[in-house]
Amino acid sequence: MSENIKLYKYRWVILAIFMFVNVTIQMLWITYAPITSLAAEFYGVTDLQIGMLSMLFMIAFIPLSIPASWVIDTYGYRAAVSIGAVMMGVFGLLRGFAGSNYTLVFWSTVGIAIAQPFLLNAWTTVPAKWFSIKERATGVGLITLASLIGTGIGMVVTPILIESGAAISTIQIIYGGITAFSSLVFILLARETPPTPPCVDGGDTRALMLDGLKSALKIRSFWIYLFIAFISLSIFNGITTWVEAIIKPKGFSPIDAGTIGALMLVGGLLGAVLIPIFSDKQGKRKPYLLLGVVLSIPGLLGLAFFNSLLLLFISAFVIGFFLISTGPIGMQYSAEITYPTPEGTSNGLIQLFGQASFVFVYIMEAMKTPDGSFTPSLLLAAGLLILAAILITRMKESTASHKSEELSNQG
Repeated sequence: MSENIKLYKYRWVILAIFMFVNVTIQMLWITYAPITSLAAEFYGVTDLQIGMLSMLFMIAFIPLSIPASWVIDTYGYRAAVSIGAVMMGVFGLLRGFAGSNYTLVFWSTVGIAIAQPFLLNAWTTVPAKWFSIKERATGVGLITLASLIGTGIGMVVTPILIESGAAISTIQIIYGGITAFSSLVFILLARETPPTPPCVDGGDTRALMLDGLKSALKIRSFWIYLFIAFISLSIFNGITTWVEAIIKPKGFSPIDAGTIGALMLVGGLLGAVLIPIFSDKQGKRKPYLLLGVVLSIPGLLGLAFFNSLLLLFISAFVIGFFLISTGPIGMQYSAEITYPTPEGTSNGLIQLFGQASFVFVYIMEAMKTPDGSFTPSLLLAAGLLILAAILITRMKESTASHKSEELSNQG
C-alpha cells in the first residue's frame, strides 16, 4: 500500500503561496496599531475609531467563521481562499485610494475583514490536502509563522515609512498593491489536490460539514482545546494591543514597547516552527501543548513584575516562543481527534473561539489600576494558563500519527 503514496514537491509551492496571502492580510490587519495617534489625526477621528479598524477583523470573524468553513469544505480551499484573496486585494487598494476619508477607509476595512475567515479557516485544510500526516503540524506551524511575519511587518515597517515622509494613504496603497499581487499569485498557482493522495487510501476522506460539526462537538477533548485556543489568543492579542500601556508605568518608552512587541513576535516565529517539528517526529501533541502553556507562565509573571528592560525583553520572547507554538500543534491535534470532521470545520471553530479574544482585550483595559498598571490582568492571564494546563492533562492524546505509520508499514 505504501508504494502508492507519493508526496509531490509542488506541495511546497502550494504552502508558500498560501503563506504569502496570510502574510498580506495580517499586514492589513495590524497596520494602524503602531501609529494610532497619527492615524487619528490624519483621518480626523478618535483613537478608539482607529482601534476599531483592527477590532473589525475579530468582530466580523464571529458570524462569518462557520459560513467560510462551509465554503472551504463544500467547494474546496482553492475556491474559498481565492474569494478571500480577491476581496482583500480589492478592498486593500480601495482603503489606500480613500485618502483621508475615514468613512471609506472604515467600509474598505469591513471588506478586508470579511475576507479573513476564508484564509484563516483553511490553515489545516491546505496541509491535509498536500502533506503526509507526519508533516502537517509543521505545515500549520509555517502558516502560523507567515501570519506572525505579516503582523511584524505591519508593526515595524509602518512607523518606518511614516518617518520617511510617506502619507498614511500612500502606505495603504503600497500594502494594498502587495496584497493584490499575492492574490494574483495564489489564483494562478494554487491547485486543490495533488494527482494522488498524500496518505493511505481513505485517510483523507472526511464527513459532510454538518455531520462533521455534530461529531466534533461531541468530543470532550476538542471542547477543552477550544477553551485553550481562546485563552492563548486572548493573552497574545491583549499583550500586543496594550504593550505600550503595560510598560509605561514602569518608565519605558514607546520605542521600548515596540521592541518588546517585536521580540514576542520573533519568539512566536521560532516557536511556531521548531516545536511542531518535534511534535510531528514523535507523533504526539498533548505533551507539547502542555509544555507551551506551562512555560508561558514565567514570561507573563516577568512582564507583570520585572522592572529591568532586559528582563522584560526576555519575558516577551518566552511568551511568544511557547504560547504561539500551541496554535499549530493544537490545530493539527483537533483535526486528528475530530476525524472525520472536515479540517475547515474544526479549524473554523478554533479560529472562531480565538477571535472572541477581543472580549479579554477589553477586560484587560477595564482591570487597569488607577496608576495605569496592568498587573491584575496579567495575573488573571497567568491563572487562566494554570487552568488550561490542568485541563490539558484531561485531554486524550491523538493516535492519528501512529495509525498512519502503522498502515504505511503494513504496505
